[in-house]
Amino acid sequence: MLVSTKGRYALRFLVDLAEHSAGGPQDKLIPLKDISDRQEVSLKYAERLMTVLAKNHLVESQHGKGGGYRLSRAPSDYKVSEVLRLMDEELAPVACLACTPNQCHRAPDCRTLPMWQKLDGLITNFFDGITVADLMNGKLP
Repeated sequence: MLVSTKGRYALRFLVDLAEHSAGGPQDKLIPLKDISDRQEVSLKYAERLMTVLAKNHLVESQHGKGGGYRLSRAPSDYKVSEVLRLMDEELAPVACLACTPNQCHRAPDCRTLPMWQKLDGLITNFFDGITVADLMNGKLP
């Protein structure tokens, strides 16, 4: 499994929004330029990622003067797995586990499949147990 740049940057953007919000339901909007500058990511690339986050309701956006982005829910309500699956679509360590049910014709006889299934479970449980709030606070559960 290789987490993409999109997944890593999306997490960084959400942590950045969490760190720079007022902490209430009507958090101030953070200009994308501020986020991209702090995260050292081009504004164009940041726009592409934030568009995906906004379309999937992970962030709220407002365009125009005074516009920007804010989290759509509390940082503790974002699981790392949710963000990575959105940006990378799959966290499976091998291709045959990316499909449900497993489409591999060798699956019934595959001696390595149980190992990959166990690793897949470990990855899923690991990322399910970490939130944006955990990343923001620098404390993993």
